[in-house]
Amino acid sequence: MLDLDAGFFAVAAPAVLFAGISKGGFGSGAAFASAAILALVLEPGQALGVMLPLLMLIDVATLRPYWRQWSAPDARLLILGAVPGVVLGALFYTRADADLLRLLIGAVSVGFVLWQLARARGWMRLQGVDLPVWAGALAGTVAGFTSFVSHAGGPPAAVWLLSRGLSKTTYQATTVVLFWAVNIAKAIPYAMLGLFTAQTALANLALAPFALLGAWAGVRAHRLVPERLFFAITYVLLSVTGTKLIVDALS
Repeated sequence: MLDLDAGFFAVAAPAVLFAGISKGGFGSGAAFASAAILALVLEPGQALGVMLPLLMLIDVATLRPYWRQWSAPDARLLILGAVPGVVLGALFYTRADADLLRLLIGAVSVGFVLWQLARARGWMRLQGVDLPVWAGALAGTVAGFTSFVSHAGGPPAAVWLLSRGLSKTTYQATTVVLFWAVNIAKAIPYAMLGLFTAQTALANLALAPFALLGAWAGVRAHRLVPERLFFAITYVLLSVTGTKLIVDALS
């Protein structure tokens, strides 16, 4: 039962606003923190079902500002790779219980923070690395899978996109069109799995203004605000929520 009380909105509204800012201005990498935060107060399937329509709304709101500024070959490669990843994610979901999903979402959250720390410390260098085409398709498949089960497709896609030496805006625009397509592909299996309900629809209606506000702020922040502080907050949130989900799953 999804209880749309004040406690739910106290958690959900900032989480959705955060997703809009991340997807609108910072490459989508941290948007899945919202699903991890919601999974603290909802069943994982409910958290995923609430977030997907809101993520799709953010996708639509951010397509126009970045229209045709993406790298079409990279977007095409990642999207084609993501389709089988979405199928694998749907098959996994049908066999996973709530605790396994909590464990996966938590592990991906903590793993994302460690991955970003490795990049920041210079332990992992991707900028300008010449990866083969199959690596892009594989990154798309992993992105499709992790996007399906935890809305966390950003990090796998980033591995490929960072290796391409794209400008900041081209990188951002490519993530926008990529996850616009991936989220559309996820919607049908989500509906077939029963993740959309009348209650999640009511939650979507109530949270839609926060999604649009976040998208609007993110597009403007992309050109005005340094990323360091935003992602520092993101990493703290992901570390705390991810660890909490792992503890809950194992206990």
